[in-house]
Amino acid sequence: MCGRFALYSSCPRLSASLRLPLVEARGLSPRYNVSPGTWITVVRHPGDEAPLVMDEVWWSYRPHWAKETAPEPINATVEKVATSNYFRGAFAHHRCLVPADGWYEWLPIDGRKQPHFLCREDREPIWLAGIWSERPDGRPGCAILTEPARGVASEIHPRMPLALDEECLAPWLDPQLTERETLRQVVHHLPADRLTHWPVSTRVNRPGNEGAELLEPAPH
Repeated sequence: MCGRFALYSSCPRLSASLRLPLVEARGLSPRYNVSPGTWITVVRHPGDEAPLVMDEVWWSYRPHWAKETAPEPINATVEKVATSNYFRGAFAHHRCLVPADGWYEWLPIDGRKQPHFLCREDREPIWLAGIWSERPDGRPGCAILTEPARGVASEIHPRMPLALDEECLAPWLDPQLTERETLRQVVHHLPADRLTHWPVSTRVNRPGNEGAELLEPAPH
C-alpha cells in the first residue's frame, strides 16, 4: 500500500526530473511525513484543454457522483482501477502523478511494526501513478495506485505504490490515451533494482511529526 510518504525536492528539481514544462499553482514546502486526509502535490491536467500544472489535491478519493456514505480510499489497486465502476472513469480521463522522494512502510517484527523508508538508490524523485476526481464538495481528490511489491520493497510489505519509469511519465499524463490496453503497452513501472530502504524512527508513526530527522536510520 502507500499510506505515508515524503516530498522535499524543490520545484525546479521536480521539473527537471519530469522533463515536462510545468505551471506551479502553489508554493512547494518540504514535507517529510505526508499523510492521508491532507493536501498533496500532484501534476495533472485540470481539464481537457487545460495546460499541465503542479498543484494540490486532497488525498482521498470519492467521485462527485458518489453518495455521502461511499468509501474514500487513498489507494486504488492496479488490478481493479481500470475496470471498477468507482475508478475506471478517472483512470481513463483523470490520471495524475504524485511526486515523492520516498515512502514509508511498516515491517512487523516481534509483535511491533518497524517503519522503513523506501526511495531510489540515486535519491532522485519518484513519480507515483495516481487518479483524481472532483469530490462531492468540489475539491479535487486523488488515490495513489498500488501494485504487488517488487524487489527490495517486497522485504517490507506485500504491496507498493506504482512508481513509474521516467520514459512513460508523459504518456501517463496524456489525456488522449484512454484505452486500458494502450496504456498497458506504453506505461511501465520503475525497475525494482533502483530502490533501496532502511529502518527509521517510530516518530514517523505520528502524522503530526515532521522534519528531515525522520529519515535518519534508526539505531540497531
